[in-house]
Amino acid sequence: MTKNTDSRVTSMDRRSFLKYSGILGAGLLLSPVLPVSEAVAFGRGRYRITRTRMMMGTFAAITVIGPSRDEADDAISLAFDDMERAARLFDRHQDASPIGTLNREGWAADLDTEVTALLGRSLRLGDTTKGAFDITVKPVVDLYQSAFAAHQAPPSDAGIAGVLNLVDPGAVRIQGRTVRFAKEGMGVTLDGIAKGYAIDCGMKALERRRIRHALINAGGDLRTIGGRGRFSPWQVAVQNPDRGGPALQTFAMQDGAAATSGNYEVYFDEEKVYHHLIDPQSARPAQGSRSVTVLAASATLADALSTAVFVAGPKYGRDLIASLPWAECLIVTAGGDRVSSSRWPSDGSLFTPVS
Repeated sequence: MTKNTDSRVTSMDRRSFLKYSGILGAGLLLSPVLPVSEAVAFGRGRYRITRTRMMMGTFAAITVIGPSRDEADDAISLAFDDMERAARLFDRHQDASPIGTLNREGWAADLDTEVTALLGRSLRLGDTTKGAFDITVKPVVDLYQSAFAAHQAPPSDAGIAGVLNLVDPGAVRIQGRTVRFAKEGMGVTLDGIAKGYAIDCGMKALERRRIRHALINAGGDLRTIGGRGRFSPWQVAVQNPDRGGPALQTFAMQDGAAATSGNYEVYFDEEKVYHHLIDPQSARPAQGSRSVTVLAASATLADALSTAVFVAGPKYGRDLIASLPWAECLIVTAGGDRVSSSRWPSDGSLFTPVS
């Protein structure tokens, strides 16, 4: 598994980038389409303030509803700053980041406890998902990227076999603030969880500033609190993986989170056959689904589980969610069928997460 939170592997023009970033419709959408910036009167002395910033390879939008524009703007700025801080911590593409250092050296000491905590949580989620969520898949992702860059073709079977033994979460050793790999050449990617975690950090920053009604949407992964008012939840639409088609479904959310993983998001080849969601067991792109949307109490969980369910495939993915009373999923299979968990909200209904 992995989600690329920085950019597509292949090149793109600006319009393509906007599609993949969520402005025109990747993943989960709100209606209307995300504005770049907005501050409007919302009735009864309240304002709806939306600010948008480029981060984590996508556009992130924060919407706050409250009585003061100035207080909302201050809170939004702090939330963006905390999201960017979290994203930098887990950016595997930056050599100086904690994850970049760990991958380069094979070990890292004196890590921030926030880093070791998310690494440990990721490993536990790997156990929960029976290996479908696996942060040690990075060597396989790197292999695909280098093979297509050099030969415009997937890696050979021999090449895959040569790195498959490095996909081993049991070889990640965490002792206090020190993390080391037991096998030379290993690496980790938190792309499948870091964006959700950053969104949660941003929401916590808003809550510290006593914001009661807010929504954060980063490239289709989102988190909400408080609805638009006491009796007015946020409205969410699930994007059709065909992109040009109508939304798959709309539902309401007062408090909760959602994330979508799809094989149309990031890919290694121009034909879009070899996408970025790698099955850690076979070291090949997972083939059973086109998109997976997961609802949960936190964006961290929704982000990781959407990747895990996609990798596990429709049947085992739905079975996985059925074993987790705090998550729901909607799967679009490779054949275009829709498969959902038993408690997935019906069209137009309210989703209430279980903590």
